[in-house]
Amino acid sequence: MSKPLFRHIEACNNASSPSHLLPFHFGREQVGWVSAELGRALTFLPQDFHFEGSGIHMAGRHRSPASRSDALAAAGRSLAKQGFGRVRGELFDIRATAEGPVLGTLDRGLVPQFGVIGQGVHMNGVVRRADGLHVWVGIRARDKAVAPGQLDNLVAGGIPAGLDALQCLLKEAGEEASIAPELAAQARRTGRISYILSAEEGLRRDVLHVFDLDLPESFTPAPNDDEVERFELWPAPRLLEALRETEDIKFNVNLVLIDLFLREGLIDPDGAEGRALRAGLNQGP
Repeated sequence: MSKPLFRHIEACNNASSPSHLLPFHFGREQVGWVSAELGRALTFLPQDFHFEGSGIHMAGRHRSPASRSDALAAAGRSLAKQGFGRVRGELFDIRATAEGPVLGTLDRGLVPQFGVIGQGVHMNGVVRRADGLHVWVGIRARDKAVAPGQLDNLVAGGIPAGLDALQCLLKEAGEEASIAPELAAQARRTGRISYILSAEEGLRRDVLHVFDLDLPESFTPAPNDDEVERFELWPAPRLLEALRETEDIKFNVNLVLIDLFLREGLIDPDGAEGRALRAGLNQGP
């Protein structure tokens, strides 16, 4: 089987084994993976972290999510100065599994450094016209640190601490695309996508909660922050061609669009390619 689409799944799942990393634990719960270099840096903070044969452990005195969060916040400021990530001022929840209880929080800029699960929302904005399915795409701002100028979903964003996927979606829809809450609330949750990506900033163990929103032809989204320059309405076959033939789409948005086109039948879900793609969309936590 040729791999014009599967290459996107392979690109997002390039961490064949975490054996070169150290498990990071809260008590008996493994919550992440850290590099040997970060592990050594943490051992210089012995009140909060220590090394055991099974990896790096947060000190046992940190038994509550609040205590762990405070210790990680202090460590994060020190680690960022040493070149381990950067403090972005936005907290993400830490869980041992994507659906598990919150065990602490960590600054978003350090989530890949600690290899903890990061969760986000992605929403396809679709218009069902007489001449076929159309999809709204965002053109990312040219000054973005990640994927500048590439194609994005109508709405996408990481889920900050304390919010669930729907709450995050409503917030991001207004901030990014000027979509009113009552309209965004009509979005349908269609599933989840996951991947494990070894990147320059660390290990990304991402879970994407995917939504579809059917929009009337009369609605035009408008940028409301600095995430995208503009929105364009593309015929689905044009977007599928870009997905197959180019690298113009943000890396994880490729997976969200593969999922959409499988569900809409533009990619045969029962063919060899479709079955392989579906199986590849959940390789992460």
